[in-house]
Amino acid sequence: MSERPQSGGEKHIDQIMDQLDPNSERFQVLQRAKHFKSSWVELGETLCLVRNKDLYRQWGYEDFDSYCSRELRIRRDTAQKLTLNFHFLENQEPELLARNEQLKPMPDYRSVDLLRQAKEEKGFSEEQYGELKKAIIEEERSHPAVLKQFKEVSNEISPPEQSPLLDIKAALSAARRLSTALRSVDSMEGAVIENIDDLTEDLEKRLDQINKSEDTPPFDTE
Repeated sequence: MSERPQSGGEKHIDQIMDQLDPNSERFQVLQRAKHFKSSWVELGETLCLVRNKDLYRQWGYEDFDSYCSRELRIRRDTAQKLTLNFHFLENQEPELLARNEQLKPMPDYRSVDLLRQAKEEKGFSEEQYGELKKAIIEEERSHPAVLKQFKEVSNEISPPEQSPLLDIKAALSAARRLSTALRSVDSMEGAVIENIDDLTEDLEKRLDQINKSEDTPPFDTE
């Protein structure tokens, strides 16, 4: 079986690692970032250390977010989830953290983040929290299945308001219809149509950003 080709982010990390002492802290962080999917708990712990000790400054970065995105090729929201999730496991689920070596692989970090939100932000009851935890740890459900369960319980606790996604879709649809209608008006100034086109493009970008945030990949693939 042929090996999986490296992503751009992995190649970038390899290039930096080739220039470092394998025993250095910087090398160790890069190594954990490279093996992100199988060791996200270790990476989360290490990122907490890097941020708390300002190690990124020693390595030439002005802030933690820049270090994560430019060196590790990990997106800001992913780094935030990893550090928050590690703190959550350390403080709220230490037994799960202790079982890290036996849980191979560990549950998806996105699912653990939903468990954290259920405990710390969403007001799940002990029973609801226990059911979500069971789905993640014992039943090993996929992240989409866990996300569905999480949303169902969240909606029972606090019915959602009109989704921004629906608002943007409606506005985008209206802008496209207006653009088409204006083009059929002979005396319409080009500048007006250009303004509508700019608005349409802006709405399309907003919609794309929301869709990407639903399932953001951990590595910056650019």
